[in-house]
Amino acid sequence: MTEIRFGYKASNEQFAPTELLNYGVMAEEQGFDSVFISDHLQPWRHDGGHAPFAMTWLGALGARTERIVMGTSVLTPTFRYHPAIVAQSFATLGSLFPDRVVLGMGTGEAMNEAPLGVEWPEGKVRFARFREAVRVIKKLWSEDRVTFEGDYYQLDRATIYDKPSSPVPIYLAGSGPAATKYAGRAGDGYITTSGKGAELYTDTLLPAVRTGIELSGRKPEDVDMMIEVKVSFDHDLEQAMEATRFWGALGLSPEQKHSVEDPVEMQRLADALPTEATAKRFIVSTDPDEHVARIKEYLDMGFTHLVFHAPGPDQAKFLKLYGEEILPKLRALV
Repeated sequence: MTEIRFGYKASNEQFAPTELLNYGVMAEEQGFDSVFISDHLQPWRHDGGHAPFAMTWLGALGARTERIVMGTSVLTPTFRYHPAIVAQSFATLGSLFPDRVVLGMGTGEAMNEAPLGVEWPEGKVRFARFREAVRVIKKLWSEDRVTFEGDYYQLDRATIYDKPSSPVPIYLAGSGPAATKYAGRAGDGYITTSGKGAELYTDTLLPAVRTGIELSGRKPEDVDMMIEVKVSFDHDLEQAMEATRFWGALGLSPEQKHSVEDPVEMQRLADALPTEATAKRFIVSTDPDEHVARIKEYLDMGFTHLVFHAPGPDQAKFLKLYGEEILPKLRALV
């Protein structure tokens, strides 16, 4: 039987490093199975935004915890970082914390790369660079003295000297059929996000990732199906709705935010939205049973690793409430 896991999304776009670290530790204490952090150079909004360095933060979290699985959701190994640096970093994390580290990766966003002088390319080019970066990382983890001549990256007798004793799983993100099919073919896990309409998952994304898995010669249960589930849970409905405003950018269309490179501009666009629009990507309710019923829809689709992203400023309150009122009900389901 496939293991079902429930995780916590540590929002580095919203909280300073020490505060966020305390929340990661609390997640383990409250019974969550994993903690995942995004990797951002710049946050979704300028006022009140944060952007601690994910790879450093994961090392601190590993040292403060004992059992949780931890990783990125997601990191971009193509522009800010040469993929060899990503390979070295996660090999070190995997050596320090065996069987507890996941490398989650995606094709990236202009907001994180363009401020460093990157000319943000079209999606086809980003995807090609991404696939090549994944090849580079895998070769460095499995071979010594790697020489590689790619379209975007070159290696000359490169070696990662401190490889972990057990492999670090690679999870790949995808929001369209091509990237999702590739994630199923090349990844140990697949990452997507919630709140986009059931048909997108059932008719497009999940069939694509399963096709990729079949092409790799594996079975669906061999790949961890991870989804970030956006939830706003409070005993006060008005507070649960208002909490989503910090994450108003999630309510923007892909076309609205595709080429936005400045958190100030992203914030301006998001703040122009009504609260109903900022809340539409979240499960917003004061009723634990409603949360469980709507989360169960993702379990029924076949997702096996649900990572909960709460938008509110009081994450300690969220972790306590979800740990006490929601997680036991979910575990009873599975």
